[in-house]
Amino acid sequence: MGKTFSRPEALSDAHTHYCPGCTHGIVHRLVAEVIDELGIRGRTVGIAPVGCAVLAYNYFTCDFQEAAHGRAPAMATGIKRVRPDLMVFTYQGDGDLASIGMGEIVHAANRGEKFTTIFINNAIYGMTGGQMAPTTMPGQRATTAPAGRDVEKTGMPMRMCELLSSLATPGYIARETVLKPKYINKAKKAIKKAFEFQKENRCFSFVEIVSTCPTNWGMTPLDAMKWAEDTLLPYYPLGEFKTPDA
Repeated sequence: MGKTFSRPEALSDAHTHYCPGCTHGIVHRLVAEVIDELGIRGRTVGIAPVGCAVLAYNYFTCDFQEAAHGRAPAMATGIKRVRPDLMVFTYQGDGDLASIGMGEIVHAANRGEKFTTIFINNAIYGMTGGQMAPTTMPGQRATTAPAGRDVEKTGMPMRMCELLSSLATPGYIARETVLKPKYINKAKKAIKKAFEFQKENRCFSFVEIVSTCPTNWGMTPLDAMKWAEDTLLPYYPLGEFKTPDA
């Protein structure tokens, strides 16, 4: 009997370090499937962030680089400009990208750099202990906001897709999620489109994935899925925000 479901070639057989209920593993698989389907593994370079995905180079079988905190877009820019034949993607969390790396991602998008960013938004700092992130929801508790995020003092959560799509430079900007099976196929389609736009050398591409962090939210995986769907998705709506043809 032949196999009907197998591990993508772009994904290694290493056991991941992610917590139970974390959705990083799902997104890793989607990225790997897209790399395989486009036949680009031999010329793909990923850039790992500082954050929960800091060890992503162990989980993919394409080339990988490690960037300083928030600097993945700068490294991607350098690699892509020197080797425009390569397929380059950054894989970043909300603390890495939307806090210390905010300037990097905004200016990379505004310059129209021809690489792809996969942005994991779980509304909190994961690896470093559950601090409040730029994406943390109003009233959401964090180790640095034990009484919940006070928007009078910290402002409202940052919506990166809306922010980047406001730039005049052409680009592909989309937000999806992998909270339930019904969302996963849409997330993969968005990731594939992002890589295809890069393959065609058309534009900067950015796919945000609304995710969970049961450990730092202090919830079970199932409760985290429900909370994310009920609380995050209304504030972070799904869909395409910008295409290069718009």
